[in-house]
Amino acid sequence: MKTINELQDEVIEEFSDFDDWMDKYQLLIDLGNEQEPLDPQYKTEQNLIDGCQSRVWLQADLTDGKVVFQAESDALIVKGIIALLIKVVSGHTPDEILNSDFYFIEKIGLKEHLSPTRSNGLLAMVKQMRMYALAFKTKMEG
Repeated sequence: MKTINELQDEVIEEFSDFDDWMDKYQLLIDLGNEQEPLDPQYKTEQNLIDGCQSRVWLQADLTDGKVVFQAESDALIVKGIIALLIKVVSGHTPDEILNSDFYFIEKIGLKEHLSPTRSNGLLAMVKQMRMYALAFKTKMEG
């Protein structure tokens, strides 16, 4: 199993192959489209992320001490962004997620190439993933 940082580095490498942001957006859209659709039972109000302009559902489960994320969005780029986040953090322990600094977002230039509303949405997704990790950690230690 690769570490979160190894996965972040892979994403950075993948994005560095493209100079043009149109190509990078296409890569994001492809990532989003490759994602398994979220089971309708998880498309609940409770799973919607606050602070996102488009609708994003994020489901988190604790499996063998690891947090497994699934998500879906009704916006293509946003779906790609959440797919990227899942690719990097899903399947890791709550501690690993909480101790990770998600530096790849900055490195691939995602923040500066998103509209302010999408950028806020991205921060909201990261925050929500951390909150799930924290909740599971607390539960495990309880």
